[in-house]
Amino acid sequence: MSEGYSSKPMQATKIGDRIVRVDAVQKARGEAVYVCDMTLPNMQYAYMVRSTIARGRIKAIHVPELPEGYYFISAKDIPAQGKNELWMIAKDWRCFAEDYVLYVGETIGLVVGPDRSVLKRIKAQIKIEYEEQTPAVTIDDGIHCVGGPMFPEKGSNVMCELFCQKGRPMEEVFAEADEIFEETLTTPYQEHVHLETNSAIADYEDGKFVFYASAQCPFYIRKSIAGLLDIPYDDIIIRQCTTGGAFGGKEHFPDVLCGALLIAENKIRKPIKMVFDREEDTQFSVKRHPSKCIYKTAVKNGEIIGTEGHIYYNCGAYLSSSFVVLQRGVFHANGVYTIPNTYLKGEGIGTNTFPTCAFRGFGAPQTLFCFETHLTHLAHHLGVDPLAFKMRYLAKKGDETTTNGHIIEEVKLPEMLDVITRESDYWRKAKEYKPGCGRGIGIALYNHGGAFTGNGEQAIIKAHARLVKTGDHVSIQVGSTEMGQGFKTSLRKICAATLGVSIDQIEYLDPDTSKVVDSGPTAASRSTMVVGRLVERAAQEMKERWSEGDFTTEVEYEHPDGYPWDQATFRGDAYLGYGWGVACVEVEVDKLTNEVKTLGVWSSHEIGKAIELIVHGQINGGILQSLGYGSMEKLEVKGGRFKQKSMSDYVIPTSMDFPKQFYHIQENPYPWGPYGAKGMGELVFNGASAAYVDAVERALNTRFTSIPIPPEAIEEAMKHVH
Repeated sequence: MSEGYSSKPMQATKIGDRIVRVDAVQKARGEAVYVCDMTLPNMQYAYMVRSTIARGRIKAIHVPELPEGYYFISAKDIPAQGKNELWMIAKDWRCFAEDYVLYVGETIGLVVGPDRSVLKRIKAQIKIEYEEQTPAVTIDDGIHCVGGPMFPEKGSNVMCELFCQKGRPMEEVFAEADEIFEETLTTPYQEHVHLETNSAIADYEDGKFVFYASAQCPFYIRKSIAGLLDIPYDDIIIRQCTTGGAFGGKEHFPDVLCGALLIAENKIRKPIKMVFDREEDTQFSVKRHPSKCIYKTAVKNGEIIGTEGHIYYNCGAYLSSSFVVLQRGVFHANGVYTIPNTYLKGEGIGTNTFPTCAFRGFGAPQTLFCFETHLTHLAHHLGVDPLAFKMRYLAKKGDETTTNGHIIEEVKLPEMLDVITRESDYWRKAKEYKPGCGRGIGIALYNHGGAFTGNGEQAIIKAHARLVKTGDHVSIQVGSTEMGQGFKTSLRKICAATLGVSIDQIEYLDPDTSKVVDSGPTAASRSTMVVGRLVERAAQEMKERWSEGDFTTEVEYEHPDGYPWDQATFRGDAYLGYGWGVACVEVEVDKLTNEVKTLGVWSSHEIGKAIELIVHGQINGGILQSLGYGSMEKLEVKGGRFKQKSMSDYVIPTSMDFPKQFYHIQENPYPWGPYGAKGMGELVFNGASAAYVDAVERALNTRFTSIPIPPEAIEEAMKHVH
């Protein structure tokens, strides 16, 4: 027998076993290969030539005489049968700007060649003449059509809209109310700051266009860019490489890189590499949607009888995925609460800014923060403790949702609150810390709908999973990606536990679209919940047939019966289940420097059943990211350009900014997830920002309606405190 092999059978991996991440050693040793590490024979390099203005017409593009072997690629290089569009849910994002530009950073062309220093000189010499127009930069600019409507045929900048209504008409509800508490709250841009910047390589192999990409959704890229050349999807192969973080920022944006590279590759037929530096990634990539939420809550005899919410999201210059982001925002706009009468309207507003896209939470963090904070402010207005007030309205099993569906599972928030209030000593501190004393404790409740909204999984995604048995080893062949969240480990563990074999017998490689089935995007907290369940089903079938030798099993997503959804009216069960969360934060504010010291962070999450300890890392990271969103991550726009350019001026939290967290996982097995698991990657982001703001407000006896709240925001707020 060869060295390294044992005659002893490997021990079966059980779902409850504690195991080391399968990619941990490789990454820790620096052996993982990222796009930037790859060099193919005869490698060429590419840099984007971008718009320097936010809105206007292109009068002329002056390109210097190019040395031999160097190219300027633009819309003119798209063949006649192709269309200058990227299919990113919507088809409005152009691969290259032609006659006009809509935002700073819009791709006008690529410079391509073998020497990067020469390319930089060529890029600096390219001059573009514009006829500038007044841009609409903010949500309010967009609403009021500053500079004229972006869509003259509509006479507005409204890119998309929807509404949900439950109960009686709000006119009736408002008429009988003792008072109407109205508030406008806003949330900002947020930069993903994934450690690996956006990058891709294009090549041409055996009559196929091949891309190596740092990406979340390989099959999305293929679908998005094929129309540029009007070629079949199968003529494009996407090979996902080790991906150093994404958080939604690599859900659709790799399409922008790969689309431009496809046109260049079609002309040059040599491998072409494009890697953003940090400044490019900060200034010229998608961000979280800024929001403006106007809530009117009707109160009678101290009780809420109805809420109306008008929700605006800044889509930037192209719709892209904004409509589905807005949907999730609207569907979460009442948080974890059952309000008897609601009217919620959402509008996606076009502006002359960089298009916004997916970010962890996918639209839910904005409205969850706004409504949670709105209820906190209403409770203070009524003179009651915010948590005691909110507990009156907690959703429970069977309650009607804002989309006229129903809460399907048992809601364990009361049990979770018991844990967190006890561990944080919330009730004592909330009573002892007098408003304005410099110390405060805040708490927030939140949820997140699992998987795609409505009929997305059954009608659009139609996910597949395939297992291939060769001897005693099994290969998982799905399009889902590892991007730091630990999915390679979780999926292999699900497969091994179901088969009753060792995890060492299970292989799961970064997907290649020519070799794996389309299991849908790695997004929407669906990977474990949906794809993990598919792998579990395929493994169950394989286990029954194990003795047959080498064979393949493949399964397709099956939607449970009894959960209707009408996409035209947005009525029915928007989600088959929710994850639930509680976050509590304690702070101390230095009234001289306005610096905030966080003294404690506690959280509880209900994610069905945790099948792998990787969830602890997800919780720690998600909570920290949410605290950054609420406290310090300031990304401003001036004239359509992001003012912050790097990690030196866009500040994110570190381990020094927040204390060690207490976290609790509430078990509540989910019937349609593998081993009872739900999704959780997005849930853990959704609440800590509201808890942090609540704590700071109590410490200072003031109110904030916008985040983040860095020291300068606190200083400004305190000018108005008497």
